[in-house]
Amino acid sequence: MLKKALERTETLWPPLKKAYEMVYQAAHILAHHEQGTAAQVREAYQAYIKHMQEQKSSLGTLSAAIDHFVEITEHFAPGLFYCYDVPDLPRTNNDLEHCFGVARAHERRATGRRGAIPGVVVRGSVRLIALLVSIRENLQAADLQSTNYQAWRDLRSQLYYREEARRQQFRFRKNPAAYLAALEAQLLM
Repeated sequence: MLKKALERTETLWPPLKKAYEMVYQAAHILAHHEQGTAAQVREAYQAYIKHMQEQKSSLGTLSAAIDHFVEITEHFAPGLFYCYDVPDLPRTNNDLEHCFGVARAHERRATGRRGAIPGVVVRGSVRLIALLVSIRENLQAADLQSTNYQAWRDLRSQLYYREEARRQQFRFRKNPAAYLAALEAQLLM
């Protein structure tokens, strides 16, 4: 039965193999083993995409798959190459999700909460960056000193704004009628 199935599909395998090789080569370029800049990787990748379009006629019915691959590539191209110029920026969604997963696991371990942690909503931008930097680097006390006080003040005001929004939400959930009455009194003043 297997032999009969292979004989019937024998003509389908060469184009499939060639299409797989094309996609695999595109992935190899994005894997960035040559350690070039983002511009170099973009140039090599776009040249290979052009080559794929030239070769798609040899794939028969799979040429539509190459068209789809090229369309998706063009859609994601504007943000696809930043990771090559920024050190330690995760290259794939899986790597990025791993970073967030590590942060979530640390928060869960520190607080004992299994669900969403309100502090992450308010201070997430600071906590996430602090966590990722502390994992990758051995920080000393001098590294934690702020050198740009205006940026520090701006960040503190953003955090205060978020904390105040969370307080207002809590007050509303605790006693909606009193909260709305106080808000109405403020507006009528």
